[in-house]
Amino acid sequence: MPPRLPTLKPASPEALAFGSLWASLLDFGVVVMALVAAVNLWAPPQDLPWKPLSLDEPLGMATAIKFARATDDPELCRKILQEGGVAFVDQPVRTERFCTTENSVRVTSGLTRLAPAGPTITCPVALGYAFWSRHVLQPAAQETLGARVTQVDHYGSYSCRNVYGRESGRPSEHARANALDVAGFRLSDGRRITVAGDFRREDERGAFLRRVRDDACGFFHGVLSPDYNAAHRDHLHLDFGPYRICR
Repeated sequence: MPPRLPTLKPASPEALAFGSLWASLLDFGVVVMALVAAVNLWAPPQDLPWKPLSLDEPLGMATAIKFARATDDPELCRKILQEGGVAFVDQPVRTERFCTTENSVRVTSGLTRLAPAGPTITCPVALGYAFWSRHVLQPAAQETLGARVTQVDHYGSYSCRNVYGRESGRPSEHARANALDVAGFRLSDGRRITVAGDFRREDERGAFLRRVRDDACGFFHGVLSPDYNAAHRDHLHLDFGPYRICR
């Protein structure tokens, strides 16, 4: 005589509902995983925050997030510059009074040439200049002026002083090599565009300068121009200070 099997009690309505919920959650999880895999495979990397930031890729929906992450990480900042073909030399930390050049580099090649060459700038400023140069400056020059920018003239980066050179007050971002003052641009057709002479013009020169000022705000914390005050009448001040300002 075969053994007698135990009688199974029917599941309660609560247990059936609980099991149905878990089955639905499992199905939903599978769908989500499939969608993530598809997005990871087919979406442009510049639109995905978990993909590495690349100087060579177009700007995308996730560029700002990844760029901010890189400027907060000295090692990652340098890695992105190197992978983007930017050659640089790490600079020793120089300290005087309240000033320092910590986390600074000197770019030697791979970007629109700076004159004077090789200023000491923090890695975030170098990264900001790299993205601004490739993704803003050159496209704007081609579209607005019909020429390439061959040189960016500047007034310097590191200067151990307070804001506006005052005797007291808060230190300037230049006191940390954390700013660059751009005076003008040399073009491939021989023209020279200057902030002092061309910013207010109602032609392609002025349009170019105002465009590269506006678009610099995506790659620097502080962007100051002649629209800010008279102290910036002849240059664009680009920095990575604690304050967000674009004028």
